[in-house]
Amino acid sequence: MRTIRFILQKEFIQIFRDKSMIPIIFVIPVVQLLILSFTATFEIKNTRLIIWDQSRTIDSRSLISKFDRSPFFSLEAYVETYEQGIEWLKKGKADQLLILDPSFATDLQMGEKGKVMLVTDAINGSAASLMNAYAMSILTDYNKQLLVAKYPLAKTAEPVELRSSHWYNPELDYKTYMVPGILVLLVTIIGMFLSGMNIVKEKELGTIEQINVTPIKKYQFMIGKLLPFWIIALFELAIGLVVARLVFGIPILGSVPLLFGVASVYLLVILGFGLLISTLTDTMQQAMFISWFFMVIFILLSGLFTPVESMPQWAQQLNLINPIAYFIRINRMIMLKGSAFGDFANTFYALVLYATSILTLAVWRYRKVS
Repeated sequence: MRTIRFILQKEFIQIFRDKSMIPIIFVIPVVQLLILSFTATFEIKNTRLIIWDQSRTIDSRSLISKFDRSPFFSLEAYVETYEQGIEWLKKGKADQLLILDPSFATDLQMGEKGKVMLVTDAINGSAASLMNAYAMSILTDYNKQLLVAKYPLAKTAEPVELRSSHWYNPELDYKTYMVPGILVLLVTIIGMFLSGMNIVKEKELGTIEQINVTPIKKYQFMIGKLLPFWIIALFELAIGLVVARLVFGIPILGSVPLLFGVASVYLLVILGFGLLISTLTDTMQQAMFISWFFMVIFILLSGLFTPVESMPQWAQQLNLINPIAYFIRINRMIMLKGSAFGDFANTFYALVLYATSILTLAVWRYRKVS
């Protein structure tokens, strides 16, 4: 223990002596959390809408006003021809074109169906689906309004009354879903990159030879290299939880000690992965490139931005070796659902097995030559 304590002392001095490391460890993660939590969202607001109103009647203006009052649409301009509207879409100056037929009001007064056409820029398929859904919701609501006005005594309601209840995120605020996942991402970046560059930095500075001729054992050296970043990453998680609660109002319904307990095991996986990369590379550039390669794959498959259930079957199977997917799932369950250990025990045991395997491999791979 005395040997490990001296190694830890040396590592902390080395970390905090490097002035460029302080903002990387303490400032950048908080800034990233604040920025990503506001910008990483699939909600579509202020859809740029242009209108070709060939009817120019009270009925057409009534429909247009519903779009104008919606928080999901921003009325950009009125166009005079179809070609002009398409040109707006081609240039990326608008997202949707709403076209009202010249006989729109007349058809409604005659009891016929009013003709409306909606053209959507679908270069982004997921965004286009949401924009269409919002527009169809407004059109459906306008249609019901017309039926009630024309047939006030008729039963215009659906035969089945639907009442929805949203658990764990009643306001459907996307930040509530994203912030716990982004917390995992920031802790992962700190753990993997810093640990991945640790031993490599010793190699580049030439101090690894001095360490190799000392009488310390491999496991003592690895613990000394791993533990400082394990402590720093847990400290980062604590800061992130405070920011999530005070700035974003994210609830922490579950046990905070349980969350930190799971995070402790998860960080062993990430730090072990970084140490393994560090033993396989000779320069910091190589270590950063390999770490980033695996990081991008793990993040995209983790379910942070895209639901895992929507992925192909082979991608879902690949997530069996993705530690980020495990911890994101557990973190959201603890913070948002208040889940207890029994609710995710199998996932936790998978992390324990992962940590044991990756750390054993990292220690075995490091060649201490005296």
